[in-house]
Amino acid sequence: MTSMSPLDFAAAAWFLVAWFGFNWLIDTSPWRHRTLSKAMELYRRTWFHTMSGRNVRIMDTAIISGLQQGTAFFASSSLLAIGGSFALLDSTEQILQVAGDLSIPVEQSRALWEIKVLGLMLILAYGFFKFGWAYRLFNYCSIMMGSIPEAEKAPREMILSLADRAADMNILAGKHFNRGQRALFFAIAFLGWFAGPLAFLGTTLMVVAVLLRRQFASRSRDAVLSGHQVLLSLETKDGANTDTGSSNPFT
Repeated sequence: MTSMSPLDFAAAAWFLVAWFGFNWLIDTSPWRHRTLSKAMELYRRTWFHTMSGRNVRIMDTAIISGLQQGTAFFASSSLLAIGGSFALLDSTEQILQVAGDLSIPVEQSRALWEIKVLGLMLILAYGFFKFGWAYRLFNYCSIMMGSIPEAEKAPREMILSLADRAADMNILAGKHFNRGQRALFFAIAFLGWFAGPLAFLGTTLMVVAVLLRRQFASRSRDAVLSGHQVLLSLETKDGANTDTGSSNPFT
């Protein structure tokens, strides 16, 4: 039988609901303000506000370069994984034969196996698209950083406004990078389908549970939020020096 079973359809539907539902929860829902990703957005904006007061910005260019390099690494990894998936398609018969000889629980239907491989390729392609666009946005952000005048060469209001626009670009690039990483994480969950629909259900649940814990109940989130309190206290003390009507980076 080459068609998907009802359990396969159910597992695939659960996978899509889990993935899109997680994206909605982290990026759009009312609870997004409690996530680790949202907390890091505040650090990004504060970074650009701090950078706008520096004349020597070598450290800032090094940071943005590191972000670009990390994005390029994941984009390259996604391309390599897509190439590996093409190899799986080209060697379907051999893989199924070896799996059968070793009693490995993989789908013996060639058509269903190819559906699974193509699905994995689509997820990896989506991840590559997100990483590629994030790399482009980080490049735009570096150019916008270079356009911010030095402290003594323009009014503070203008400098902070340009810094906010560059921060917006950096935050947007970070969102696309995060979505690319989620695609890779859910690609790991998708691999469970090769062992059957029940394994697929289980691996999807495990990946969602891990990602939820990292966003809402991890020690890294606690560390970031505790840092917010320190920055808020510093902002209160130094607020008179930068009271220009610009948006507060902590709101």
